[in-house]
Amino acid sequence: MARRDAGIDLEREFWEDGRVVVGIDEVGKGSWAGPLMVGAVVIPIGDRLPGVRDSKAMTERARESIFDELADWCSHWSIGVVSATECDTLGMSAAQRLACRRALEGLGVEVDVAISDGRWDFVSPLVPEVVMRVGADADSLSVASASVLAKVTRDREMRALAQHHPGYSFQTNKGYPCHLHRAGLGWFGPSVEHRRSWAFMDSAVPWTGSPRLVAEARLF
Repeated sequence: MARRDAGIDLEREFWEDGRVVVGIDEVGKGSWAGPLMVGAVVIPIGDRLPGVRDSKAMTERARESIFDELADWCSHWSIGVVSATECDTLGMSAAQRLACRRALEGLGVEVDVAISDGRWDFVSPLVPEVVMRVGADADSLSVASASVLAKVTRDREMRALAQHHPGYSFQTNKGYPCHLHRAGLGWFGPSVEHRRSWAFMDSAVPWTGSPRLVAEARLF
């Protein structure tokens, strides 16, 4: 079955009331290394950009090829970044909230409604109304745009980190689990970009000198 472009039906009902809608999506939650990123996007009212879909439904080449056009087309967009160290310190739930807050603060416009993918609401109370929708990254053009911009931004960051931390194949796995990543952890132990409070530390790192960390605080 052919993949379809994301639509604007979810946004339209709020646009008709004169409200500003932002699409929210995160990338990097399940990664063993690298930053967590949250994308926030406000698209032009009533407009569409062909070819934009949930980033997981696009190839890396397709995401890269549309990135500049998408970034120029969006009315406002921002990426909130939380480092691996912050993920370890805060825990994932608080890290998602912090990344979302940073994304919204960088947006440059006050928003009334946020549409976000999934069931876990890490957006409230930062936006007056939050619409959680499973599959929103496929159905909402705002969320799909946030998904693509955040994914490409993070992929580029992971390729850059691969040059400074060879041995983990960040350029291909982007910090996610795979056999090459696990082998690198076995040989070299964790780098400063690894989330050392994650469960993989118990099984993928045989070095007794690299203990698993415990998140210290949940501030948000």
